[in-house]
Amino acid sequence: MTESAPVDPTSTEGWKKLDGIAAGFTPDLRGWFDSDPGRAERYTLQAADLTVDLSKGLVDDEILGALLQVAKDTHVAERFQAMLAGEHINATEDRAVLHTALRRPKGATPALVVDGQDVDADVHATLDKVYAFADKVRSGEWTGVTGKRIETVVNIGIGGSDLGPVMVYEALKPYVQPGLEARFVSNIDPADIYEKTADLDPETTLFIVASKTFGTLETLTNARLARQWLWEKLGLTDASDDEKSDAVAKHFVAVSTALDKVAAFGIDPENAFGFWDWVGGRYSVDSAIGTSVVIAIGKENWEQFLAGFHAVDEHVRTTPLEQNVPVLMGLLNVWYSNFLGAQSHAVLPYTQYLHRFAAYLQQLTMESNGKRVRWDGSPVTTETGEVFWGEPGTNGQHAFYQLIHQGTRLIPTDFITVAKPARPLKDETGDGKAVQPGQDVHALFLANFFAQTKALAFGKTADEVRAEGTTDEAIVAARTFTGNKPSTSILAPELTPSVLGQLIALYEHIVFTEGTIWGIDSFDQWGVELGKQLALQIAPAVDGDQAALDAQDSSTKALIAKYLELRGE
Repeated sequence: MTESAPVDPTSTEGWKKLDGIAAGFTPDLRGWFDSDPGRAERYTLQAADLTVDLSKGLVDDEILGALLQVAKDTHVAERFQAMLAGEHINATEDRAVLHTALRRPKGATPALVVDGQDVDADVHATLDKVYAFADKVRSGEWTGVTGKRIETVVNIGIGGSDLGPVMVYEALKPYVQPGLEARFVSNIDPADIYEKTADLDPETTLFIVASKTFGTLETLTNARLARQWLWEKLGLTDASDDEKSDAVAKHFVAVSTALDKVAAFGIDPENAFGFWDWVGGRYSVDSAIGTSVVIAIGKENWEQFLAGFHAVDEHVRTTPLEQNVPVLMGLLNVWYSNFLGAQSHAVLPYTQYLHRFAAYLQQLTMESNGKRVRWDGSPVTTETGEVFWGEPGTNGQHAFYQLIHQGTRLIPTDFITVAKPARPLKDETGDGKAVQPGQDVHALFLANFFAQTKALAFGKTADEVRAEGTTDEAIVAARTFTGNKPSTSILAPELTPSVLGQLIALYEHIVFTEGTIWGIDSFDQWGVELGKQLALQIAPAVDGDQAALDAQDSSTKALIAKYLELRGE
């Protein structure tokens, strides 16, 4: 497939059919389930270890057929194959998009050669280097400058160099080697690095500076602060340059390809782990960007993590669209966004270890598909992007579920859980009422998972409220639930490294499906650049440069002036 102008989805027959359906659409999940005993089975699919139930979505066979026709007319399958083959589908940067190559097994055939480069060889050479370094840290062979083994790894990065590693580390904490801990610094607010280092022993701390160009302002500022902290805590502030350099070389490594800048900082270029321009930051957690996590969980678990990604990649590559789980989930999102007016999408993991998953998805989804022009530069012809958000259950139930259940906005939801908890516990005493002695707490937890999706789908009618004895009609109205709130349920056996990789890949390919239908380049992020450029221009004004201050607009000038006043400067 050669890159060409995107198909306008609104011009396709499938889209026109969906327009007609949406015009008179009245969902009726109760009626659909009552009249179709096979609905749950027909709409429940498998992708690797993930069981995905779409039956509580606002979809029927006619709608699904039209959505699938849109996918075919916009060439979703063909574009996916083009991505796997290394075609330059990142049009605005003229690059291949090969995050799927990061998890191809060693020895996969045929070899993946893109732009004259053996991608498989490059990926596995870097992986082997990361594994070798991680083994040294884990075994205690790598020590700090005073000879003590490393106990804490501090990853310094931002965006994809932070959100992915911290999410994966938190999700896989049960797999972390005892005696090792990882922390993550991203915010340029000095409070972040202060709090993350305040109680650390410099002799047992290793910093990983993650920046492809070794020029990201936030990351390099925090890296310099970490270096200052190391020298101060080791008593090296007034030491010789050689002593300072020795300390940095033993306590800092880099994930970067800018080896000259790495060396200038004081890091041995041999301890720099690279990645490539064909992987965007938000797609890079399974590259060397994950070095902190490889150290924490080890090579074998990381290999399982990669295998999970690859299993879903293969599902997408080999499965017809009609059973292709990420494609179908992406199509449902298009239906909700473009035809039913949904503007946001909640992701609700019922496993505490996934408490950073929604934050991770915010970058993956919104940086990818928050676009107003198509990959050929022409304006989009539809609404694009969704606001992704969420928190773990049951916490969210006591916060924002009210809006989802009884608010006026349509908010599709993804519920994610596992059958086997990493930390099973029983409430041996219970309360003698709702919780009986010996209650399996995870089973109680999962009862909430099942109950919430049922309540969203089927609601509670006014007659059902009255049948419970409520006679005040104002109270009846308040206790009525309309139902027909769409949800998808995702159930896995347990939260293993492989399952986590599968979940991430699932959402990567949902993003891909939506982006292809909308005709946008899901792999660039020009929208983050303007603010960065302006920050560099404004920084002198914030530091008191009058000429720079005078160059600002009246609002910015007044805000900076007030800031300086409040600082007493």
